Parts: sequence; structure tokens; C-alpha cells
Amino acid sequence: MILTTSRIVLSTLHFYEQRNNVSLFKIFKTKNQSMAVQKKINIQNKKARFEFEIIDKYVAGIQLTGTEIKSIRLSQARITESFCEFNERGELFIVNMYIQEYLFGHQYNHKPKSERRLLLNKRELRSLKKEVEAKGNTIVALRLFINDNGFAKLEIALAKGKQTHDKREVLKERDSKRDLARIKKSFNS
Repeated sequence: MILTTSRIVLSTLHFYEQRNNVSLFKIFKTKNQSMAVQKKINIQNKKARFEFEIIDKYVAGIQLTGTEIKSIRLSQARITESFCEFNERGELFIVNMYIQEYLFGHQYNHKPKSERRLLLNKRELRSLKKEVEAKGNTIVALRLFINDNGFAKLEIALAKGKQTHDKREVLKERDSKRDLARIKKSFNS
């Protein structure tokens, strides 16, 4: 009975992988223990590094439900349009973070775009709130990842918005680096 159930589960997972072009966890069973090998999850917000000048970085935990963490482990999340804000009680929340609904979740599935609480020390929260209120800085999400213990973590940054001329300078530097790399490559060939 157990053998047929595991075959059904494996065939369902294989069908899901083919249908959505997603690689799920590969489960290897040994005689005494079962071991799950998971791929590294590293969802980045490249747009934030271009639009903001990063002042300070923090790593925060996220308060999630069961189906949310399962979707994140399948790399079905986006943080490109997300930002962080404080509520009236001094807690930090991430807004506009999109986590796709879990495929196998039924009526207990989560909302894709909802505010999620970030977990930081009180000292870190106080210093962030002080910096945001005093100088007009903002808090943006840089990277969503899963640490070695299997917990979802969010790398956030205290940031200041760039002017348009600063963005142009960054683009010029990138172009010049790219041109230099091409010249070096053609010179070495």
C-alpha cells in the first residue's frame, strides 16, 4: 500500500514538473532515513540596486503560512515591486510581495499579494524607523532566499532614491566596462 502511494505521489510530481517547467525537490530514501535535497532559492530584486543607493543591509525573517513557504521553495515569488513600511505598533511589514498560490493547496491557500510581517530585533527596528522618519529614506527588498535551516529570509536595505543623472552615470559605466571587455577579448584572440 505504501509503495503504490509513493508511486502515485512521484508520478503526480513528475507530471507537475513537466507541465510547469519547474524542478521540484528530489527525494532520496535510504534504509534508515529519508533525505530531501533542495535547490538553492535566490530571488533577487535587480531593479532596486539600480533605482536606489544602498545605505545599510539587514537580513529579516518572514512570517509565512504553510502554502506560502511551499510556493517560495518552488521559486514562485516576486519582490520587484515590493517595499517595507511600519505600522502604528512599530512592526515592519513587506508590501506588494507576490507569492503565487500553491498548486496543491485547496481552500486553505493564501492570498498572493498580502502584507507579510518581517522579523527583526527591537534594536534593529528602532534604528530603521528612526532613519526612515528622520532622513526620508526607504526600505526595499533586495533578495529572498532560504537559509541552511530551511527558513525563508529576506535581505532588506535602507536605501535612498537616486536622481536620474546618477542612473545615467551607472549606465555609462556599464557600457564602458562592456566595451573594454570586448576590446580585451578581441585583442587576446
